[in-house]
Amino acid sequence: MKRLVSIAFVLGLTGCTGSGMDDLQAFVAESGRDMQGKIEPLPEVKVYEPFSYAAFDLPDPFKPRKLTTGGGGAGPQPDFNRPKEPLETFSLETLKMVGMLSKRGVAHAVIKTPDNTVYHVRKGNYVGQNYGLITQIGDSEVALREIIQDSAGDWSERNSTLILQE
Repeated sequence: MKRLVSIAFVLGLTGCTGSGMDDLQAFVAESGRDMQGKIEPLPEVKVYEPFSYAAFDLPDPFKPRKLTTGGGGAGPQPDFNRPKEPLETFSLETLKMVGMLSKRGVAHAVIKTPDNTVYHVRKGNYVGQNYGLITQIGDSEVALREIIQDSAGDWSERNSTLILQE
């Protein structure tokens, strides 16, 4: 009996060994039949042409240099020999006009610095880092004439104002 069972088992296994993938193998063989690899030809190599660098006489772009326009310091220049006033250490944008008062008929502006120090200035005083001379003091603003230097070294004047901050 054992023998009969083992023979039946072996016969059952041989019946299961059929590939069952014949259609898949046929599909793979048929689809790969038309495929052929296509390799692009190598690009043509261009001949190297040497370049002669002749810019040694040009100025070095990495060294700072001063632009020259021919003016060479023309225009109104500030007085470098006068003593600096306290408000000239501050940028004009950081100063605030907080008031105006009159002493003996002379108008004074009250200027507040970023460190909350208050100064009284009048016409003729200097304010800001661009040699700003106070030209007029009104009820709501202080008019200044600044002397600034451009990149070519020329000096020019510009008018600025400090407006009353409420």
